[in-house]
Amino acid sequence: TNCLTTAWRLFKHMSEEQQRYEKQLIFEHPAFSKLCQQLLRDSRRMTRGDLVFSLHAVVNLKVPQNTLLVQTLLRVCQEKLNQFDNRCVSVLATTLSGMDKDKNVSALQAGLQLLVEQRISSIQDIFILQNLMKCMGKNVPVFLKKKLEMAVLKEIDHLTFPNALRVFLGLVAMNYCSYPILTACSRKIQENVHDVPFRQLILILEACHTLQYRNVKLFSALADYINSTACLWDKKQIVLFLSACEALGFQPTELLEIFAEKVTEDPEFLNLKNLLIVLRVYSRLNYVPRVQKHRFFETLQSCLNKYLPQISDTELLKATYSLCILGYLPYQALDELLQKDSKDELILSDDLYKEQKEVMLRCVKTCMELDSPSFTKPAFVLTESSSSLVSLNLRKAQEALIKLLGDENMFRHNVQLPYKYHIDFEIRMDSEGKTVLPINATDGHPDPSAQRLALLFVPLSTFCLGTTLPQGKLAMKKRHLNKLGYHVILIQNRKFQEMTNEDAVEFLKEKIFLENASSSSEVTVQDNN
Repeated sequence: TNCLTTAWRLFKHMSEEQQRYEKQLIFEHPAFSKLCQQLLRDSRRMTRGDLVFSLHAVVNLKVPQNTLLVQTLLRVCQEKLNQFDNRCVSVLATTLSGMDKDKNVSALQAGLQLLVEQRISSIQDIFILQNLMKCMGKNVPVFLKKKLEMAVLKEIDHLTFPNALRVFLGLVAMNYCSYPILTACSRKIQENVHDVPFRQLILILEACHTLQYRNVKLFSALADYINSTACLWDKKQIVLFLSACEALGFQPTELLEIFAEKVTEDPEFLNLKNLLIVLRVYSRLNYVPRVQKHRFFETLQSCLNKYLPQISDTELLKATYSLCILGYLPYQALDELLQKDSKDELILSDDLYKEQKEVMLRCVKTCMELDSPSFTKPAFVLTESSSSLVSLNLRKAQEALIKLLGDENMFRHNVQLPYKYHIDFEIRMDSEGKTVLPINATDGHPDPSAQRLALLFVPLSTFCLGTTLPQGKLAMKKRHLNKLGYHVILIQNRKFQEMTNEDAVEFLKEKIFLENASSSSEVTVQDNN
């Protein structure tokens, strides 16, 4: 056992190429064959610790699973399973998690699951618990996941920083979101953030995305750490970190600002892959640098132009779409895109992502028109109400507006605009924004001096995490509605639904009469032309 375990410990620290070479030397060595034969003869007389560690070493040294040696060790483990202590159970779980399914592996996993279920309440070692979480995986029954959760919570006060990381990833392996455990682990990680290796930072963010766990304090602590040590990190590492933040909808403002400066100063590191990631991150998180904004966009456009001869049609569409969402028009790339579109080369009839690409292309064309410097606000916008029925999730808003404004004729709902834009409720007010004007549904030409308000009830997921800042697509819609003459009021629908009826009326009153009056002369920040 010691011989095999030592060989494995040396083996695991080698590169993949070295491992292949050393594996061949080990397998061809005459002493290795004798060692395996001795292990096969003595397996039933071995201590439980020697047995599981021998199996672990043999499997990790890549001895084929279908050999008599491995299958015999698996069967002996089945026979002695009830004799294993908690440490042996943990090592066995680790070994089985890396093996292919076969008759003996499946039988041993089933027995191991029953044993863990019986013993779980007596396991007090959090290292063993997190290892069981990781190794038993997402196919474990929910009741056993809950038992593991309760066992970890009992020992949560003794949680160390290294174990906090392991428990975090153990929950991912089980695909089980336990908010009490995640919150405790997050606190430990925040306290020791300077000791977290970069790869672990990415794994933490990816784990939060997988578990749909949103903790702004944790994300801010990680972003502040990367921001304060930005000079130590490779630019490509920062790209990876920003990409993980983008997947969570979290906007690390200061880091985005600093990174924009790095891109402007030295764009040479931006290969096509990194360029597309950077464009996606800044567009989805709706971040426009405060300093050297135009230089940043020009740098990205210059990089994109450099790759035009080799870029694929899909990548070209994604890149132009991202810049257009930010309100910036990359004219050379757009010309290339429109030429491909005119030749029907851009979206093929059998394309799996045909609908998604059509939506992106429509957005690009809308941006080319509405964000063009030559576009002027129309005196009249043709609108229509698509349905007299109000959807279920907007009925509370409709009732609150009737109570506030006194009549259903004082607003319109489900209004369709040009460019396939839609608004939930439209309200018209006098030029001073103090009085609501009645809307005659048959009136095709309303007073041009009247203010138009667009109320949009949107999901929380359309805002950057922990803020009221709209993400890219919603920010683009708001910018375009502004161009069409609307003052846009964004309302988080979930929070609105949680209000009492009286609070809902007061909330809309404040939004319509107070905020509208104070922001009637506001210029939208996202208009980058």
